[in-house]
Amino acid sequence: MLLIDDPTDIAHVIELAVAPVFLLAGIGAFINAFAARLARIFDRGRLLEDMLERADAEHAKQIRSELKILWKRARLAYIGIALDILSALIVCILIAVAFLGYFFDFEIPTVVGGLFILAMLALIGGLVAFLREVFIAVRRFSFGVRASGVKRE
Repeated sequence: MLLIDDPTDIAHVIELAVAPVFLLAGIGAFINAFAARLARIFDRGRLLEDMLERADAEHAKQIRSELKILWKRARLAYIGIALDILSALIVCILIAVAFLGYFFDFEIPTVVGGLFILAMLALIGGLVAFLREVFIAVRRFSFGVRASGVKRE
C-alpha cells in the first residue's frame, strides 16, 4: 500500500536519490576508461600475435613475454570493469530501496548504509585494479628508450 501524505515528501526522496545518480555518472566514466584501455590492450595483442607468426626465435620470445604482460593487464582491466559495474548495480539497488522504503513506509537506514558501503568497496576494488594495470603499463613503457639507448631507472 502506497503512503503518500505530502507531495513534497516524494520530492525529498528524489533529492536524496540525486547524489547516487552523480556517483553513477562517475562510475560510468571509470568503466569507459577501462573499456578504452582494454580495447587498446586487445589491439596490441592482435598485432603481436600477427607478428609472432613471422618472428624468428629471438623475437618470438620477446613477443610472447609482451603477450603475457598484456594478458595480465587485460585481466586487471576486466576485474576493474566487473567491480565497477557491480558498484553501479549496487548503487541502482540503493536508489530503488530508498524509493521502496518511502512508498511502503519501512525503515531503510541500515539497508541503505550497507548497500552504500558495498558499492564503495566494489568501487575501491575496481580502482585498485585500474591502478595496478596502470603500474604494469608504465613499468613496461619504453617509448624512445630503445632507440636512444637510455637505460630506465
